[in-house]
Amino acid sequence: MTNRSVKHDTFVIERSYAAAPTRVFFALSDKTAKSKWFAGPDESAARFEMDFRIGGHEINRGGPKGGPVYTYDAVYQDIVPDQRIIYTYDMYIDDKRISVSVATMELKPEGTGTKLVLTEQGAFLDGLDEPDMRRRGTEELLDALGASLKGAPVNA
Repeated sequence: MTNRSVKHDTFVIERSYAAAPTRVFFALSDKTAKSKWFAGPDESAARFEMDFRIGGHEINRGGPKGGPVYTYDAVYQDIVPDQRIIYTYDMYIDDKRISVSVATMELKPEGTGTKLVLTEQGAFLDGLDEPDMRRRGTEELLDALGASLKGAPVNA
């Protein structure tokens, strides 16, 4: 029998980008723009679907060659253009659910740029995922977002 457990955690990550909120929002909400930065450094996307609207789903499945398959399965709960995105999502490794989260991205004007504040509240399941690992992975994704906004190579 599998030992069941839940570890709860909340973290906040802030990033400043030298791009207007409209441009940052576009990079978060447009499938082509998001596909340029929303993946790990050694991952290939086997499936990427995005229906960016309240109630819409996003699925991103992929992973390193020969390694496990990661699936991000999200539902958009609230969208305020250029200001806020709230979504819930499940993460899977192969066919095992490893976490359930609610995340809020706030976009705030900062001079001519944008301050992004991401708050995530997660339930990490059965020891298959850890809050520190999720935070690091999310920080890497937000750094990749920043690189894509600058036009630099992403996830290099």
